[in-house]
Parts: sequence; structure tokens; C-alpha cells
Amino acid sequence: MVATVGERAGERADEPLTVRPAIRLRELRKTFGPVVAVDGIDLDVADGEFFAVLGPSGSGKTTVLRMIAGFETPSAGVIELAGVDATRVPPFRRDVNTVFQDYALFPHMSVAQNVEYGLRVKGVGKRERAQRAGETLELVRLAGFGERRPDQLSGGQRQRVALARALVNHPSVLLLDEPLGALDLKLREQMQVELKAIQRDVGITFVFVTHDQDEALTLCDRLAVMRDGRIEQVGPAQEVYERPATRFVAEFVGSSNVLAGEAARAIFGDDRAVSVRPEKVRVLAPGDAAVAEDVRVEAVVREVVYAGAETRVVAEAHGATLTALVLNVAADRSPVSRGDRVTLAWSPHATTALND
Repeated sequence: MVATVGERAGERADEPLTVRPAIRLRELRKTFGPVVAVDGIDLDVADGEFFAVLGPSGSGKTTVLRMIAGFETPSAGVIELAGVDATRVPPFRRDVNTVFQDYALFPHMSVAQNVEYGLRVKGVGKRERAQRAGETLELVRLAGFGERRPDQLSGGQRQRVALARALVNHPSVLLLDEPLGALDLKLREQMQVELKAIQRDVGITFVFVTHDQDEALTLCDRLAVMRDGRIEQVGPAQEVYERPATRFVAEFVGSSNVLAGEAARAIFGDDRAVSVRPEKVRVLAPGDAAVAEDVRVEAVVREVVYAGAETRVVAEAHGATLTALVLNVAADRSPVSRGDRVTLAWSPHATTALND
């Protein structure tokens, strides 16, 4: 009746990586007085992986990043970097660099001087500093920008300078704390593509913290979804989206139809919670035939929302609200109107059982 892939995905998420991870967290905990910010998490991040930590504000994701960087000391637990215990190692001795949302560039320095700064602090010679800074600026598509000041750059260019400044030190791990949050939508989407390409070129481990579900799914190889200081689910982006383990993951990562209680019992004969993604739901026109094994629900359309490439059809069935996404491929108007009685249908394989 209902696929239990969500439960299986949750089981697989806890399996250890088969190679030595770049980052290993064990029973990591952080409290601020009576507030538990991170509550005993276990996590492995593979070498060379683009990993995202996704969660709402207050979920503990930035605190995890700051503990990996060494800016916060864990209240309990272990942090290993490349197999070495780094729990009490100061930030400057960790082979880790961090890129922040606000860029933190020195306004009185040129782009090249900003990129060279960390090398200068380490005592690297002038000629080598200039060479490495030039190579790194070329890597982030800013060749020829070395003499400019930060205030002469766009937001996306300043973000790339901050990225170059972190990469020029050749860290094993790069931590990115909501680095695209200050950019407008179009520029953010452009930077997502560039950031993924840069990570592929340099081949080092990226850990990307964000509250933006689309951003996490676009960028990462795997992700961890956090809530209230705990990890709800870990896995490849497609698996977490297609097979959410819990109701929170289903509703936070993208949008989802969650059916439980009376509605689930009326449709499936079982009142446990299940999830169906809106794009999996079809709106059948009169005379359309459903596939024999499809789940079919009679519903009443409550709202029709045109959204450019698609139309969102919101319908009510058995006291629950169901949303279907209809691609606007050829039709010049919505296939349904408010008040219409329709049949909604989807494959049983699109239905995922949820844990609490």
C-alpha cells in the first residue's frame, strides 16, 4: 500500500562512510547556559564531498560549523579532521578556512591584497603570495580584478573574493556559512552554479550551511537536515527529497502533501502519516484514465494559482488539503477552476511513510 522507503532512508543515513572521512563528529554537543544548541550529533563528511547542513533558524547548524572551525568549543563530544582529534585544537592550527555571509573584506585593501592577507600572516614571500593570489583569482573567475577595491565590485564579485581568500591557503576543508544569503535571487542562482564548478575544480571538502532548501538541493552531494539541535536525516540530496524520513523533513525540504489521521485512513486504510510531493500528483480531466495501480482521490478544487511555468491546484479531500503541480506546457489557461470536482491520482511508489 504505502512504500516504507522513508524508514529505510533513515536507517541508511546512519551507516558509516567506507573511506576515512574529512570530518567526523561523534556525540557532539554544545550548550549555552540552559540552552542546548547542538544535542549529541554524529556525522561523517567524506573527503572531497560537497556537503550541506540544512535547517531553519535556531536548528544549530551554524553552531556545528563554528565548532568544526574551532570558533566554539564543544561542551561534549569529539571532532576529528582527517582522522586526527581536533576537538581542542585552536582555529589557526586547523586545516580549515571559513567563508562568511558578510564577506569580511578589508575595504582599504585591493582585491589582491585581500586574497594575499592570510599568506602574508603566515610569512609567505611576496613573489609566491602574488603568484598564488593570481592563480586563485583566476580560479574564481576574477582574473584582472586584483587592483580593484571591494567597493568597486558587485555583491557576487565580493563573494568570490572572499572565496578566493579562503582557497588561497589550500585548506583541506572549506566551511561556508550562508555565503549567498545577501545576494539577490538571480545572482544567487548564478553563484550556485559557479560555486559548484569551483568545488569540482579544487576537489576539496566543502561544508555549506544554509536555511534555503533549493540551494542545498542544487549544490550538495549529500546533506544533513537539522532540527532543534539534532539531525533528522542524512543522505544524498535526491534521497532526502524523494524519501523523507520524518514529517519535518517532508515539509521543510521542498513542499509536500502530508496525509495523516482520518484522511490517511480514508485513502489508505491506515492512519499513519505519509508524504506525497505535489509534482507527483496528477489532476485528471473528465474521461482521463488513471493507471490501474494508481492511488485515486476525489477532491474539490479550492484554489488555482498560476506560477508561470506551472499552475498550483489546491484541492480538499477527506478534510485534508492536497496540492498538485500542473506544468503549463501547451494550455493557455488552467485546466480546472475553483469549485470543480476532480480526481487526483499518483503512483503508490510516490507515497512515503513518515516517522514522527
